[in-house]
Amino acid sequence: MSISGIMNAIHPWIRLPLIVNAPMRLIALAPMAVAVAHAGGFGFLAAGTDVGDLKAELRKAKDLVQNTFIKGSDPDVLPIGVGFINWGVELSTALNAMKEHIPAAVWFFAPKRTEDLIEWTSEIRRLSNARTKIWIQIGTVADAVRVAQTCNPDVLVVQGADAGGHGLAQGAGVVSLLPEVADVLEEAGLGSIPLIAAGGIVEGRGTAACLALGAQGVVMGTRFLASKEANIAKGYQDDVLRTTDGGLSTARTGIYDTLRGITGWPSRYNGRGILNQSFWDAQKGQSTEENRRLYNEAMHKGDQGWGENGRLTAYAGSGVGLVKEVKSAQDIVEEVRRDAIDVLSKLFHTSSKLQYKLG
Repeated sequence: MSISGIMNAIHPWIRLPLIVNAPMRLIALAPMAVAVAHAGGFGFLAAGTDVGDLKAELRKAKDLVQNTFIKGSDPDVLPIGVGFINWGVELSTALNAMKEHIPAAVWFFAPKRTEDLIEWTSEIRRLSNARTKIWIQIGTVADAVRVAQTCNPDVLVVQGADAGGHGLAQGAGVVSLLPEVADVLEEAGLGSIPLIAAGGIVEGRGTAACLALGAQGVVMGTRFLASKEANIAKGYQDDVLRTTDGGLSTARTGIYDTLRGITGWPSRYNGRGILNQSFWDAQKGQSTEENRRLYNEAMHKGDQGWGENGRLTAYAGSGVGLVKEVKSAQDIVEEVRRDAIDVLSKLFHTSSKLQYKLG
């Protein structure tokens, strides 16, 4: 059975090509996760660094799943996943939050040490009797090999540098990272682990490209910022919709964490966000104290605090210029899947015609 076939057997609601929403902290909650699953994707809600609301979100997801009749392989396992930012969460509190409603998968990201994931993996498999699948996000070839050898994950999420929000400060784009990861894992005898591509993917063409590179599916974060289910301020969402030329209008930087008072991220990480006045003032040498004061003032302006001349953080990937309108999460999944299949079909027919002419 192919890797894709195995994933379908384990998660029978999935339709291929697989579309996944990123577990965006504070934004991807139960409504988004369930809507994505209902459309045949894999939906993740974000626990992030704080599991205080996780029990309530899982209960909400349970209710929503019952109303949408999503069919999982085990009635006692929710057909969605939960994403953790590992450096900020105690394992014991995470386990306690998931005892009542066990998710189909957990997504690990940004541990203080890669070795910390060994205990997380072991304990969650024990809690769920191995029914919860382990997804681990990596951003380098070395991390992929280390995680694969020590944790035996069910899925590796391969995140390229174009991703929005937090990721490695230094890394390759997914176009080169994904095939190198696949090759090195194959050489190490670890090629059976499904790879899911992330970073800069917002529509069907990018999805088709990642499938051609060897991915079993794709993760989208920025595209789901413009979904009806996103728990997001209108000013933030409008900022995403107005931004174009993402390679120039976004950057990886630590300034937004500094201004928001976010600490604790391992030093190798920073965040990609839309450039605004906070960023430009920092570039010009404005003191952090003054920049933070202005940032705090902007927080009282509501939706007007975002925008090119605003100051509030809008994390987004370099593909943001391809995001043009707000749609339901279900429509996004179905559209991207349909467009990816259409692109691949056209490429197949073009290739067949070329072979005929040459042959």
